[in-house]
Amino acid sequence: MVRGYEVVIGLETHAELNTDSKIYCDCKNQFGLEVNSQVCPICMGMPGTLPTLNEKVVDYAIKMGHALNCHINRVCKQDRKNYFYPDLPKAYQISQAEVPLCQNGYVDILVDGEERRIGITRIHIEEDAGKLLHSDKFHGCSLVDLNRCGVPLIEIVSEPDMRSSAEAKAYLETLKSILQYLDICDCKMEQGSIRCDVNVSVHKPGEPFGTRSEMKNVNSFSAAVRGIDFEINRQIDILENGGTIEQETRRWDDAKGESVSMRSKEDSQDYRYFPEPDLLTIVVEQERVDKLKEDIPELPNAKLLRYVKEFGLAQKDAAFIAESVELATLFDSCMAKGRFPAKSYTTWILGDFIKYLNDNSKTVSDTKLNADNLTELVELIENKTISNAGGKKIFAVILEQEKSVKELVDELGLAQVSDASALEAIADKVLAENEKSIHDYKNGKTNALGYLVGQCMKASRGKANPGMMKEIVLNKLNNM
Repeated sequence: MVRGYEVVIGLETHAELNTDSKIYCDCKNQFGLEVNSQVCPICMGMPGTLPTLNEKVVDYAIKMGHALNCHINRVCKQDRKNYFYPDLPKAYQISQAEVPLCQNGYVDILVDGEERRIGITRIHIEEDAGKLLHSDKFHGCSLVDLNRCGVPLIEIVSEPDMRSSAEAKAYLETLKSILQYLDICDCKMEQGSIRCDVNVSVHKPGEPFGTRSEMKNVNSFSAAVRGIDFEINRQIDILENGGTIEQETRRWDDAKGESVSMRSKEDSQDYRYFPEPDLLTIVVEQERVDKLKEDIPELPNAKLLRYVKEFGLAQKDAAFIAESVELATLFDSCMAKGRFPAKSYTTWILGDFIKYLNDNSKTVSDTKLNADNLTELVELIENKTISNAGGKKIFAVILEQEKSVKELVDELGLAQVSDASALEAIADKVLAENEKSIHDYKNGKTNALGYLVGQCMKASRGKANPGMMKEIVLNKLNNM
């Protein structure tokens, strides 16, 4: 509820598939190449050309369908969606209308610790349009880059099941992590690999759903949240002032923090869909559908629940690891060794490691860290061969260099001193030099113990076993 109104949100999410070639031709499917360098008569929409479907696109869409618990339509067709825009040279887009490849699915998301099920209406395949380029140096004109024409897309259409911007964000984050787990989309939002259209309406409790508006091509999850919250309040303001909501398409201007009207919202009849005459009916054998389902890995939602139940991770920590393919792979590989409890690893992964990745704008694969050297490091700390401080020094090295952890202990001189007689000698020397601190401790100032132990660690140049050192100092103080 917002200001006495119920909110209804549905999302249409477009994901660019990372196939080598485009959906209907052999042009390279790659971002950032020279303008109009990856085009051919087919994706430029030249008359008389014939498209040929890239079957890898069908496989990828079916994988996403399985991941979202959809029914797979083994027999379906493609359709022409007719509209005019300068970045669409054919003046139609090949898509799917009545019979999508996947439909009637769902995905479970977690919002504030509660599980919500969001229905999936359909997943269909289609081609992307080109891109308009706007610049002052074009003297008031816009130019068209057709490299993106024909890039394969899947469009994932949700049911209007979300009731807040927080739910919409959780849904988008779940889709993103699933796409990455399946390795069918790189999900680089800054490159437009994943983007969404947001449908929002509001109504009073007990009344029918209100008229929806649509915001096109929102290209970040945070922008989706801001856009949804703005649109909710915009519609409520109109209704509270006696106005009516128009069915329209709007554009979200994130810099200004507001949406602006683009055009009245088209209905399906406006697109004049009809079967694509140049492409055959898609027929997928059941054996192929079943094989693609077998290839689906454990998905992030399932991992999250497993991490919480099996390893006792906090939900926040489990979600953070599960949503990243690389972090989850590292963590799972560590736990598969069966050597140490989960917390021994998450302390490093969620602490020093994440800080390093963020500070240096790197990914897991950009580092040298792996399950073997991390387990070796944890083992030395658990066995008290090195201190936590020494572990941090080694960790900083193994992130960037392929070096043995045990060799680094010797190379950096980090082995802890655990010899009782040596530690007692250090304690005796420190106590002899700090009579005031001994007096303070005897008079109830317990923080003096920490000071004395710290001086002992300093005297040992950090090599003393801190637990043993504290115990020795404490015994000596109590016996004085």
